[in-house]
Amino acid sequence: MKLSALALGVSAIALASTATAETMTVGLVAPLSGGGAAWGAAMKGALELAVEDVNAAGGLEVGGTTYTVEIAAYDSHYNPNDALTAVNRLIYEDEAAFIVGPLGSAPLAALVPTTTENKKITITGGFTPIAAAPEHPYSYRAILPTQVYAAPQINWVVNGLGAKKVGSLFPNDETGQSMSNDISSAYEAAGADASAVEFYERGRVDFVPLLTRLLAQGIDTFELDGSPPQTAGLLVRQLRELGFDGNIIRTGGDATHDILAVAGPEASEGLYVHMEFDGSLPSVQAYQERYVAAYGGNMNAFSPLFYSNIQMVFEGMKAAGSIEDSDAIVAEMAKITGFEGPAGVVSWIGEDWWGTTRQQSVPYAIGQVTGGVAQVVATCTVDACE
Repeated sequence: MKLSALALGVSAIALASTATAETMTVGLVAPLSGGGAAWGAAMKGALELAVEDVNAAGGLEVGGTTYTVEIAAYDSHYNPNDALTAVNRLIYEDEAAFIVGPLGSAPLAALVPTTTENKKITITGGFTPIAAAPEHPYSYRAILPTQVYAAPQINWVVNGLGAKKVGSLFPNDETGQSMSNDISSAYEAAGADASAVEFYERGRVDFVPLLTRLLAQGIDTFELDGSPPQTAGLLVRQLRELGFDGNIIRTGGDATHDILAVAGPEASEGLYVHMEFDGSLPSVQAYQERYVAAYGGNMNAFSPLFYSNIQMVFEGMKAAGSIEDSDAIVAEMAKITGFEGPAGVVSWIGEDWWGTTRQQSVPYAIGQVTGGVAQVVATCTVDACE
């Protein structure tokens, strides 16, 4: 079933005169404040734009009923307890048809038993393998996790930049532990020593003691992956203030604008960053213009990826003829191929990693910050960066 996001809603227009009008709620649970707010805003914007498109086309026509789509949004504060509270409200009070979120491995681990028990489809950003585990068949992931993109990108860093001794800091929770294992394993497999690792409690702002311990171990490269955008900016600034002149790498998670805002252009110059997709695509440039026009500021790269995944849930509902039969919706989503989202053509992957295919994937890239802008220095697939 080859589909385009631009084609969504055509059948709703054609059948609007015969379909019964109803309302459908889609839930959002994301960090809308705090260190992860840039990612949460991207998720919220994706959902709002997707819903805007559906409603502008006359609503979502499913099984002879046309639904006007509404949003119920809650701030998870990047906290597992708050995320679980929000999901319970979305399921039992708001009766959300599906849920966008949460972000983060720890929040996902806290709530996925509840969403699985209630057969509630979720579109998550959690990097834990739980997100694509066979025992949680209604969990989808919109962005590539560290487990997938780390090896190709880190091979490029080690072989192309000559990284030998890598230092890193991670949050002291499920999210940080999971990403630390993936990142360290990838560096070790590529031939670098990644044993210089420290953990911090979320909310910390003074990293000088931890960074000093890492620098004392003779690191030549620092890995930023795993830290929220604003925290990553603090790490870059404090590293440079301590005199570190080695390479600083952001292996995953779009955070470039926020790092620049916090660290400043001088400290950020030369930073290597993960880029979620090829930003030169006309489709993503059009989406970015629309996003900025609607919300101002800069668009976090998570947004077009969540937009695509949300639209595929809508398409799965249309094909299944139901907004409630999650098993039928999941079965129809598995048939979608060649979906043209704003960030490129989407494919389902994951069989080699988790034995499932609920991981959304588009080609990605490595950028280097020059003059305050990330310039592509390598393009990547799940196999290699060149």
